Amino acid sequence: MSTSNAVLAGQSAEDLDALSAKVTGLGRHAVRFSIAGVLGWIGAMKFTAYEAGAIEGLVASSPFTSWLYSVTSVQGASNLIGSIEILTALALVAGLKFARVGLLGALAAAFTFLLTFSFLFTAPGWEQSLGGFPALSVVPGQFLLKDAVLFAGALFLAGNELKRIADEA
Repeated sequence: MSTSNAVLAGQSAEDLDALSAKVTGLGRHAVRFSIAGVLGWIGAMKFTAYEAGAIEGLVASSPFTSWLYSVTSVQGASNLIGSIEILTALALVAGLKFARVGLLGALAAAFTFLLTFSFLFTAPGWEQSLGGFPALSVVPGQFLLKDAVLFAGALFLAGNELKRIADEA
């Protein structure tokens, strides 16, 4: 008997299926609320001068976001970004009841994290004292790397919302 079978010995397929459904549901809610929490919290911080200054270099170094500073101030750009992040977080939470709103939130989150992950390649994030690439600096390099996982979580939620929409049809 293999180790994995020994751990599951005595459990019926039905019991394991029920446990799997519970764990999967818990995981889905954990992903939804953790992403919403991250976006809501960080989005709210964007309304402070501290955070506006902290993201200035990242925003300015990106060809996707640098244009913001030509149409508004550093604080104005930060407020806009924060507003989008907070609205995205609210859409993710509303997705519990409204799958289409949840899909919009999940897609907005995926776009947000893909965009911020791209800063890894446009901002100075490689640690030169360790020879540069692939050694990441703590900030912004390692700080931005987590966005790959958040992007994956947002894609998972988008797929979940699409399934819910299809099931409702």
